[in-house]
Amino acid sequence: MINAEVKLRVRYGETDQMGYAYYGVYAQYYEVGRVEAMRVLGFSYKDVEAKGILLPVVDYCINYKKPAYYDDEITIVTTIKELPRAARITFDYECYNQQKELLNTGQVTLVFIDKAKNKPCVAPDWFVNAAQKYFK
Repeated sequence: MINAEVKLRVRYGETDQMGYAYYGVYAQYYEVGRVEAMRVLGFSYKDVEAKGILLPVVDYCINYKKPAYYDDEITIVTTIKELPRAARITFDYECYNQQKELLNTGQVTLVFIDKAKNKPCVAPDWFVNAAQKYFK
């Protein structure tokens, strides 16, 4: 299993009229977590794309428990629970406020795309090999 944690602060422009972090901003927060999880594996999105692979989101699901507010420091915990299956990789998320209260949980699935062919492909060996050591 691969785990990554990142902290960020809710900015004023990310809040709605009620002072809550706007529900749609969590897609961006999850992306921050996803980038950090990839760094645990030893590469960035830029590296992946340079190797000819794109990773578009094909499924996004979130379950809201409590709101985050302007200036809250939130922790995004990102987990890859399984090695990539065929052409897909799934990231699981938990967001916590500074009191360690669970704000939401989510899951995002991405598909490996061969950039040259613009078609789905199996997870590249170099990606799977980098992840493999976390699943022994």
